[in-house]
Amino acid sequence: MTQTGSLWGDDPPRPPERTVSESRLADAGDLFRRRGLDLIRSGNLLVVFLLLCVVAALLAPEFLTTRNIANLLQQSSLTGIVAIGMTLVILTAGIDLSVGSTAAFGGMLVAVLMSDGGFNPVLAILVTLAAGAAAGGIMGGLTAYLSLPAFMVTLAGLTSIRGLTYLLTGGTPAGGDAPDAFQLIGGGFIGRVPIVGLIFIGVTIIAALILRGTTFGEYIYATGSNREAARLSGVPVRAVTMAVFTISGLLAALAGILLTSRLTIGQPTAFSGLELDAIAAVVLGGTNLFGGRGKVFGTFIAVLLLSVLSNLFNLMGLSSFFQMLVTGLILVAALILNRILENRGDRA
Repeated sequence: MTQTGSLWGDDPPRPPERTVSESRLADAGDLFRRRGLDLIRSGNLLVVFLLLCVVAALLAPEFLTTRNIANLLQQSSLTGIVAIGMTLVILTAGIDLSVGSTAAFGGMLVAVLMSDGGFNPVLAILVTLAAGAAAGGIMGGLTAYLSLPAFMVTLAGLTSIRGLTYLLTGGTPAGGDAPDAFQLIGGGFIGRVPIVGLIFIGVTIIAALILRGTTFGEYIYATGSNREAARLSGVPVRAVTMAVFTISGLLAALAGILLTSRLTIGQPTAFSGLELDAIAAVVLGGTNLFGGRGKVFGTFIAVLLLSVLSNLFNLMGLSSFFQMLVTGLILVAALILNRILENRGDRA
């Protein structure tokens, strides 16, 4: 008689079934591993920042002085405010290369309005913020409604808005006679904390609440994750895209106002390269350049980390060229680390 079936007969042995307790332990292990990766992904930058602060305190004792810390916060706040707006844009899978020019334009416009136009400081600030929002809204509208690449649209904005800034005064600084109340915004302190630093913190908190606690924030993440799927789900993708560019332009103009307030004069050459600093902070903060993933808290910590690094190099008297090299290496290392953590999270 011919034997049929496998070597084990008609019914091959089945793998032993897991008991209920074993299944629960396995599920708990998977959950623990996922949460651990999420914690590492979200907290690794904060750990690096704290370690860097310890190293800075050991290498440069003057780092922990109240004056230096206040100066560090004041210096980082303008880049940070712009980086928060950039975070919203990148979360929708966009990019805004015009923020440096928009910030310089905002600083010049508020100075011209107060000095040559005789505007009240409050009115000058409101007009400048509206102009920055309008510039961002126009570029966002071109990107959203004409399907033009954000990179090219904002690159054009970078050059044209900078040119408009020069045209305001023929390329010369403006202002110099700003009221004391206006100067207090960018250069004043509450206790030992710079007002501009409090504004940076406030902008970060508001952006975080919008992203995590509003429908608009959900729309931002949905747009960046999958634009077409979001559109088919009823998300107003075009309006969301235009809105985040508008916010980015407004915050860039705010940074320009704060710089003019601190210097008491508008500089048409200010904020050169700011867009690169803002993008670097956003990427270092863990936001995905392709959209859909990231937090403004990460951007906030990244801005402070880069400022501490620059401050430490200055206190140690190191060359600016060395600073550029180290900063670039840190960005590459951050990208590699985030990619490794993302890949492990996908496999978990």
